[in-house]
Amino acid sequence: MSQQVVPDIALGSALSAVAPVSLGMAVIGADLALRSANQAFLDLSEHKGDGSGQPIIAFLHESADSACARSVVEALAAHREFTGSVRWRGPDGAFPAELAVVPVSEHGVLQHFLAVLRPRAPGDEVEALLDATTQRLQRLLDHLPAGVIVHGRDSRIIAVNARAAELLGSSPEALLGKGAHGGWRFLNDDGSPMDSSGYPVCRTLSERRNLSNLVVGVVGSQRGEAAWVLCNTYLVCDDGGEISEAVVCFTDFSELKRAQQSLQKSEERLRLVLQGSTDAPWDWNLRTGELYYSPRWWEMVGLEPGELPTNAELWLRLAHPDDAARAREVFEQALSGDAHSYEVEFQLRHKEGHWVPVLARGLILRDEQGRPVRICGTNTDLTERKRAEQNIHQLAYFDYLTELPNRRMLMDQLHRQISRASRSGQWGALLFIDLDNFKLLNDTLGHDIGDMLLRQVAWRLRHAVRDTDVVARLGGDEFVILLDSLGKDRNAAGAEAGQVASKILAVCDEPYVLPARMYRSTPSIGVVMFDGAHPADVVMRRADLAMYQAKAAGRNTLRFFDPAMQAAIDRRYALEHDLREGLLRDEFLLYCQPQFDADGALAGGEVLLRWRRPDGELVSPNEFIELAEGTGLVLPLGRWVLRETCKRLAGWRHNPRLAQVPLSVNVSAQQLRCTDFPEQVLGAVRDTGADAHLLALELTESVMAENLEEVIAKMERLRRGGVTFSIDDFGTGYSSLSYLKRFPLETLKIDRSFVHDIHIDPDAAAIVEVIITLARKLGLKVVAEGVEEEAQRRFLSDEGCDRFQGYLFGRPLAIDEFERQFGHA
Repeated sequence: MSQQVVPDIALGSALSAVAPVSLGMAVIGADLALRSANQAFLDLSEHKGDGSGQPIIAFLHESADSACARSVVEALAAHREFTGSVRWRGPDGAFPAELAVVPVSEHGVLQHFLAVLRPRAPGDEVEALLDATTQRLQRLLDHLPAGVIVHGRDSRIIAVNARAAELLGSSPEALLGKGAHGGWRFLNDDGSPMDSSGYPVCRTLSERRNLSNLVVGVVGSQRGEAAWVLCNTYLVCDDGGEISEAVVCFTDFSELKRAQQSLQKSEERLRLVLQGSTDAPWDWNLRTGELYYSPRWWEMVGLEPGELPTNAELWLRLAHPDDAARAREVFEQALSGDAHSYEVEFQLRHKEGHWVPVLARGLILRDEQGRPVRICGTNTDLTERKRAEQNIHQLAYFDYLTELPNRRMLMDQLHRQISRASRSGQWGALLFIDLDNFKLLNDTLGHDIGDMLLRQVAWRLRHAVRDTDVVARLGGDEFVILLDSLGKDRNAAGAEAGQVASKILAVCDEPYVLPARMYRSTPSIGVVMFDGAHPADVVMRRADLAMYQAKAAGRNTLRFFDPAMQAAIDRRYALEHDLREGLLRDEFLLYCQPQFDADGALAGGEVLLRWRRPDGELVSPNEFIELAEGTGLVLPLGRWVLRETCKRLAGWRHNPRLAQVPLSVNVSAQQLRCTDFPEQVLGAVRDTGADAHLLALELTESVMAENLEEVIAKMERLRRGGVTFSIDDFGTGYSSLSYLKRFPLETLKIDRSFVHDIHIDPDAAAIVEVIITLARKLGLKVVAEGVEEEAQRRFLSDEGCDRFQGYLFGRPLAIDEFERQFGHA
C-alpha cells in the first residue's frame, strides 16, 4: 500500500468515528478520485467495497443533470469549494442528496478534498426544488449574453450574473451588496457624464415605472474604453403592490455604437464639406423612381424644396436651351454604355431669371448584369469660377487702365487677320498711334492726370472706328488700331485707312477735360497695309517705323510705311553690327588735319577718326558718328581716340618739329556726362606720359545746355591738370553767350559755314568780325575752319584770326603720314 493511502485510510477511520451516522464523509485526492470514506458514505453509495480509486463523478447517478456534473468537476478542477444538490447512486437506486466538497491545502499546495454527503429528508424536497431552480436560474443567467443585475428596494445589488460583472469591470462576489452608486461611472447617449440620478436603477425606482431602450455608456470596464449598452428595467412588486426588487438588463452594443458614432462623424464631415462648398447633392433610384434633390440643389436655382414637381425631367426643364440637348446626350450615353461616372457642364435657370453655370458629376451604380440601378452625384455652382476665369482672361488679354485689348490680345488678333487676309485676298491696315509730348504731361502734372488722359484717348479711339475693328493699347502712350476687310484693291484700301487715320487725328486734337484745365494732345500715326504676305512682327515693326517718320515730320500727322524706309533701317542695323565688330577688330584709324598760324608755320592739328572696313572701304565719321552716339558706342570710341592721341603726343616729345605741336580732340556730350570723364582723360595722359598742355578738347555749343555746374566742375578739374578747351562750330548752337565768361575756354573755332562766304557775303563777314572781336575782348584765341581760298585767308588774317584750318593749307592725313610730312626736315 502506498504511503499516501495509509494517511487517507487513517483519516477515513477518524471521520467514521466523529461523523454522525447519517452523514457520509470521504477523502478525495487531487486527481478527483476517492481515497477513503466512512461507513455511512459507503452505505449510501452503489459501489461495493471501499470504492478507493473511483472518480467522484462515478458516484453521481447516470441521469444526473449534466450541468450539475460539470459544475462539480469544474469547481474541483479549479480547487474551489462545491456545495449543491445532486442525485447520488445508492444501493437501491438514485436519490437526492446534498454534497459539499472542500479543498484542503498545506503551505498553498492542495493536499486533498473533504466531501460530506447528506441524503435529503422528505421535508427537504420543496427547499431542494427551490434551490435547484435557483441554481438553474443562476446558471441560465450566467450563460446569457446580456448583463442582469437584481437590486433590492434600497437599490443594493442582491444578484448579478457574470456578464454584468464583466461589463462593470468587477466580479459577481464584489458587486453583491453594493448600492447603485457603486463606484462606476455612466455616460449619456451623447457621451457626456451621466448624473447619478439618471442611472437606470435610480430612475426606475424614483419614477416607479419600467424603462426601455436606454443607451448608457459604462466607464471602467475591462476593455479600457467605454462600453455601450442598451438598458431595460423591470420592477418586481410584492403581494401588497410595493416594489421589492428592480431588475436591470443590459445588452452590449459597443460595436454598433462605435459604428453609429463613426457614421455620425462621417455624416458630420460630409455635411460640413457640403456646407462649405458650392456642391448640391442629388440621388436617383432607377428601380423605384425615387428622386432626391438636396436643399442646396433647390437653393442653387432660387427655389424652395418641392416648389416644382420633383421628377427626372426637372433639371432638363431648367437647363438652358443651348445646353439641354447636349447635357441629355451625355447623360444618356453614360447610362447606355458601361461608364461608371460622367460629368457635364450646363446652365440652369434661376428663379430670378438669370442663368447659373453648373458642373454636374454623376456616379452610376450597376447590378451584376451591368444595368444601371442608381445614380448619385452633385451639381457644383461654377458662378465664382466663371467670374474668376473672366477676371483672369481680362487681366491676361486686356489693359487694366483703359480696358482695351493689350499687346497679347492684339497680336492674337493680328495673326488671325493676317491669315484671313491671305485666304481672302482682302487688304487690312494697322495704325500705330503715339501721343505727342505725353512724357511732359506725366512729368509736370503727374501720372494720375496722365492716366486720365489715356482713358479719354481710349474712349475716343474706340468710338472713332467700326465695332469690328480692334483698338488696343500696347502700353504707355502707344495705341494700335486694326482695320480688317478693306477690299481687294490696295489703293482703295489705303485711301480708306488714310481717312480713318485722318479722323483719328481730328478727334484726338479736340481739347481734353482734365482737373482744373483743358488740355490739348496730338498723336503721330504710322500706317502699314498688309495682305498676308508678311508675318505679324514685321507688320508691327513697319508700323512703328512709319510712326517715327510721322514724329520726325513734325508730329500731329500720319505717315504710311515706305519700303525705302525699311531698307534704310536695315542698313542702319547692319552698320551698327559692323561698327561693334570694328571696335573689337581694331579697324579704326586716327587722321589729323594741320592748323597754321598767320606766318604759315604749323601751329597744331585736329584729330579726326576714320573707319577702314574689312573690304578696304574708308568710312567718313559723317556716316557712323551719329549711329555711334545713338547706340552708346561713342563712349568706347571716344576713350580709344583719347588714348591713341595721348600716345602720339608722348611719342613726339623727342621730335624737335612736333614736340610742341598741340592736338585737339572732339568730345561728345555723352562723354562729358560720364561722372569719371576727368579721370579718363587724366588717366590716359598719365599712362602714356603725354604733356597735358598739348591736349585740347573741342566741345560743341550743345554741351553748354547740359547741367551747367557739373560741366564747369569737370572742365575746371581738367584745366587744373593742364588740359585746354575750345568751342567747336561757334555761332551755330547754344544761343546764350554767358558761358563764354564762365567756362574755362582757351579757343573759339569759327564754323565753316561762316568762313565759306566771308569774301562775298557782307553778312557772313560781319558775323566773323564780331566773333573775332568778341574773342579778343575775352582773351580767347580764334581758329577758322574750312579755309579753302586765299581770299578767305586774307580776310581772316586782316581781322586778326590766330590760326587757320582747311583744304587751302592741307587735307586730313593719316596720323603716320602727318608725322612723316611734318616731323622731318
